[in-house]
Amino acid sequence: MEYFTDQMANAHILNQFWLTFLLVISMVLVSRTFVAGTRYSPILIIVVFGLIMGYVLVNTGMGTPGLGEFPIVDFTSRVTITALIASFFVGGQEIRKLISDKEIDKTDIVVPSDEEMFLGTKFTQFMFLIRSFFVLIGIESMKRVIIGYNNNEPLDAFYPLLGYLGLVGSIILIDYRAKITNKPVYIRKGIFETAIILGILVLSWHLSGWIRPVIALPEIFFAMILSVSIGLLMPDWKFGPTIRSLLFAGIPVVLAANFMVGGSRIADAFTLTGMTSVLSFGFFGQLLWMFGGLAILITLGRANHMRNLAPGMAGSLSHSGLTGACTAGDLGPDAQFRAPIMINIPFIGHIFVFSILAASATAGKLLIPYTLLVVAAGVALTAWALRTLSSSNNKEALEIRGLMIFSLGWQLVAVFGGLLILNLGGMGLNDSVMANASAISHFGLFAAIQGGMFGEQASGLIAFVFAMPFLVHPLVFGIFGKTAENGGVMPTKIVYLLAALGIFGVTYALIF
Repeated sequence: MEYFTDQMANAHILNQFWLTFLLVISMVLVSRTFVAGTRYSPILIIVVFGLIMGYVLVNTGMGTPGLGEFPIVDFTSRVTITALIASFFVGGQEIRKLISDKEIDKTDIVVPSDEEMFLGTKFTQFMFLIRSFFVLIGIESMKRVIIGYNNNEPLDAFYPLLGYLGLVGSIILIDYRAKITNKPVYIRKGIFETAIILGILVLSWHLSGWIRPVIALPEIFFAMILSVSIGLLMPDWKFGPTIRSLLFAGIPVVLAANFMVGGSRIADAFTLTGMTSVLSFGFFGQLLWMFGGLAILITLGRANHMRNLAPGMAGSLSHSGLTGACTAGDLGPDAQFRAPIMINIPFIGHIFVFSILAASATAGKLLIPYTLLVVAAGVALTAWALRTLSSSNNKEALEIRGLMIFSLGWQLVAVFGGLLILNLGGMGLNDSVMANASAISHFGLFAAIQGGMFGEQASGLIAFVFAMPFLVHPLVFGIFGKTAENGGVMPTKIVYLLAALGIFGVTYALIF
């Protein structure tokens, strides 16, 4: 009987694996189909479909809040760091090229297939999408095997199997229709990249544990520094299939799973005391920081073009949706090139973000003196950045320099300014961090909260809280899509209107 039970458990976990694969991959494909033929990002649709799917699963009795009946969906939602390592690495490469003024070799070892497999998705893109799922599952599973992770969860006994399936699947999933200069070398590059990402995750976990008695810095902090450092040391590395797939589909896959988990908690979350204020700030804060940032870039920075606005806001807010859209190429080649740089530059600010927040978490309250100093530094850097951008005269080097400074400055203002506002409004630290992470769609804070930095309740609810500003995402991606169709120039009146609405909404949410 025990043997039969074990066999049923093995079969069940394989069913869960393929069911998660079907749900997540189909969600991304449908989202790409919806925006096919337009300049809009599919992440716009992933948000909506993910929340609806999670809600339907619970409402029909197939699952409970958190989707405990679908452990691999929850597992996939928790691999944010793995998906981001590729972006950090590429950003390190681009920063090195800028610093050294190195001539960029644009020859590539791969020419993607132009054949469309599904509406809006070419064959090579489809293979990248599938591969990203296997890479994310395989790497995270093997990391947990190596570190001896055991938290009495349903998947604890199956990490070796999931790791094997993920890594083997990621090796063989190569697009045979793409033109590859040297296929054996290309495959070996993918294996090497996978090994490096796995090594970064394991080392980050150990570093986080070693320093925890002094300060509780999350794993993503060390993963970010290690990834950027390797990128700085390897500026000439031509991407293999692992990095290519993660850049194209890593963030969309993680977001699809996250929004499913978030959607499953909709009814549950509204019963908690204080959640209305958290959600209100998440919604109106998104308007404030996103469109407020766009407004000052357009008005004071005179930088009204997609090549500046998309990567500038992706970097300055560490915005998960815009980051995914930029790195996937949905917002144009200039944004795709600049976004990894801007995403990485605020890592200097993350030293303050995570160290001060870790100390605040230990103290149980926001450390106001340090917060005020960081906000003041952020305002000064933002002013410097706007002055640089306004005098750039469309020169690429000056624009990139200005955006780099802006990414750091506005990030400090948004993170600590938001927390300061919430603190003055009387909100507790754990709720404040959830609300502000949601308000700026900050993937670093999201990963830290999900990892338990601010307690179990915040860890369980962050997927839902993070997903709720989805009502703003149609505006965000809709306006960026309109900008792409308008030759890269963003309509200003709607930006100013939404920024004003954000200011009003945040004020109302805090007072009432």
